[in-house]
Amino acid sequence: MSGFDPEPGALALLAGRRAGGVLTVLPAALAPRTEEEGAGVQRALARAMGADPPAGFKIGATAKRMQEYLGLSGPAAGFMPGSGVHATGATLRFADFHRPGVECEVAVRLARDLPAGPCDAARAADAVGAFFAAIEVVENRYPDLAAFGTPSLIADQVFHAAAVLAPPAGPGWDGAWRGLDIPRLVGRISVDGAVRDQGVAADLLGHPFNGLAWLAASPVAAAFGGLRAGQVVLLGSVTPPIWLDAPGAITVAFPPLPEVRVTFA
Repeated sequence: MSGFDPEPGALALLAGRRAGGVLTVLPAALAPRTEEEGAGVQRALARAMGADPPAGFKIGATAKRMQEYLGLSGPAAGFMPGSGVHATGATLRFADFHRPGVECEVAVRLARDLPAGPCDAARAADAVGAFFAAIEVVENRYPDLAAFGTPSLIADQVFHAAAVLAPPAGPGWDGAWRGLDIPRLVGRISVDGAVRDQGVAADLLGHPFNGLAWLAASPVAAAFGGLRAGQVVLLGSVTPPIWLDAPGAITVAFPPLPEVRVTFA
């Protein structure tokens, strides 16, 4: 990123959010031109938000349906601040989000560090301490996503607004997820008790842990100095986002994993 200062772009993104949430194309002097520059702006944004190191990361567009929906050719990742990570059963204020949507996700909590750099699924799986269902809350902050551009989308955490996590373990459940046929898990997302969409974990790059390996090798992991034990990683949504036009109760289930719930009031 020689000659590129990521901080002005990060501050512009943060100011846009605070001014109402709608983000237009960044001025050319501030906009990242590559994914690596976008990751650098994202790291500067984390510092500006007091979220460095972050509580974890989200990976977007790991499923073909999501890539087609977003017009991306591959995955993209963003950091997650601890202030936006909630336990299942949380109640969030609908008015606190700009054009919110919800996604049907699986996630992990890392038991050990994953250094930035080339990684495979086996090495990624070895770093996992817990595997569970999750809901990502996203915001449609971009009036013209194509004009906003992929590097700026990466800089802005790829739609991320919040995460809600299922309990990763229960009586007799510790480590039991390792015996599951993870790619065959079916995820369903419901709004006010009505199933709105579903998908299978195999849609996430063939296996969700392939996404974790991708993240370790990504420009975002490089910008943040790798992934750390204790961090949570959302591995992608098996459905496109469900955009909400009113408060409601959201449930995501990947049986036999414990389900996760959030209410917007």
